[in-house]
Amino acid sequence: MNDITVLPPQITRLLETDLTRLDSGRLLEVSADLNYRHALLTKALSQVNTALAQRYGQQLQAALRATGRDFGTAHLTDGDVHIKAELPKRVQWDQQRLKDIAQRIAATGDRAEDYIDAKLSVSESRYTNWPPALQQQFAAARTVAPGKPTFTLSIEED
Repeated sequence: MNDITVLPPQITRLLETDLTRLDSGRLLEVSADLNYRHALLTKALSQVNTALAQRYGQQLQAALRATGRDFGTAHLTDGDVHIKAELPKRVQWDQQRLKDIAQRIAATGDRAEDYIDAKLSVSESRYTNWPPALQQQFAAARTVAPGKPTFTLSIEED
């Protein structure tokens, strides 16, 4: 349990311009080390969150029920420790049923947009496989922007 290593403060104080000046081998080491530490910390944080849910989950639910709620925030105490516990509401909608409801609303003459938020999209692989004439009909509605670049560094093997 004492293997926890703290990231050296000098690395966290480096500016991006300092990092760009590192030779590629050193940049590889820093990148690999940080990715490894990130994976370890992500796993450790997940384990801690699971332990917190196991330890305080029932108290949270009881505190919420005592105030007539199923979701929300409750404040718990464990010895000298104050715990702000939150159980968010996560709603999912059946897409096919929403489409059916939207069609019924439209059939009565009302605007479905007044009741339902809809986001239309086209799969990029589908779009690129369409004939040019069909692509042209959709071209004005399509915007292409660059995403965030990612880089994976490794040693060249001969």
